[in-house]
Amino acid sequence: MRRREFIKLLGGVAAWPISARAQQEAKIPRIGIVDNAPMWQTFRQALRELGYVEGQTVNYEYRYSDGAPDRLAMVVGELIRRPVDLIATFGTPPTQAAQAATTTIPIVMIGIGDAVRAGLVASLARPGGNITGNTILSPDLGGKRLQILREAIASVSRVAYLANPDNASTMATLAEMKHAAASAGMTLIGAEVGSGTEFEGAFTAMLRERPDALLVSNDPLHQFHIDWIIAFLAQHRLPGMFYAKENVAAGGLMAYGASVPDLFRRAAGYVHRILQGAKPADLPVELPTKFDLAINLRTARALGLDFPPLLIARADEVIE
Repeated sequence: MRRREFIKLLGGVAAWPISARAQQEAKIPRIGIVDNAPMWQTFRQALRELGYVEGQTVNYEYRYSDGAPDRLAMVVGELIRRPVDLIATFGTPPTQAAQAATTTIPIVMIGIGDAVRAGLVASLARPGGNITGNTILSPDLGGKRLQILREAIASVSRVAYLANPDNASTMATLAEMKHAAASAGMTLIGAEVGSGTEFEGAFTAMLRERPDALLVSNDPLHQFHIDWIIAFLAQHRLPGMFYAKENVAAGGLMAYGASVPDLFRRAAGYVHRILQGAKPADLPVELPTKFDLAINLRTARALGLDFPPLLIARADEVIE
């Protein structure tokens, strides 16, 4: 063998491991997450249990809108240009922003109120596009929340509902709950907050309507400001009904809804199936199977409320 050919052969052998490593690294899936927060830890843990180790078999890309709706399109665009292999979203507005930005990158949505009315999927059984995931079924639970609220506080007759005008799911819930409230002989007061700068004005206007309680949605913007909301309710001695028991642990009065950590855990299963080759269009949107009732008796005592013992006995979680 000629010397020049021998050197070329040695160079090729030496370069092969580098090339192989580069190809291997290129195959590691990259998952885009909009507005990472502590609740996403359950999602990542579930993926670890499925064999996805960050930095070895999966990479995460985080982009933050900081609860500002007008930033969602920008941060989703950054993820797409990165690019990512899949986008995971929590709530309707981030999912709609991802839907508007791509029809090819799979999107796994988490905790959507009404995915069909929001135009995210054709139907729950057959999503039909590049989006699937799970729903909290919030429009169907409005009547149940009003029932529990009246059971807890018999004098409740005027209830405010915190909705996001930029979130089709919370607006659908608002419409449903107006009918449910009328059927129960109650009055529903809409309180709309679509940006972080609107809370103070909207809540001050809400108080002028003399509500007996406030129902707080699971909208990502509202959850981003949940500490402020709970503090406001405590300051004005206004009972609050929430969707997630995590809000009750943070000081809210009571909650009834699907387990948010469970929704994130189940979403990881969708990610795994899609990364293994499944198409979002063929994966039905999953409904929650268990709803938790949580009560904070410390908050109840601070508000001067005495909950019925039977209601406390039914609760899945009671904070003493």
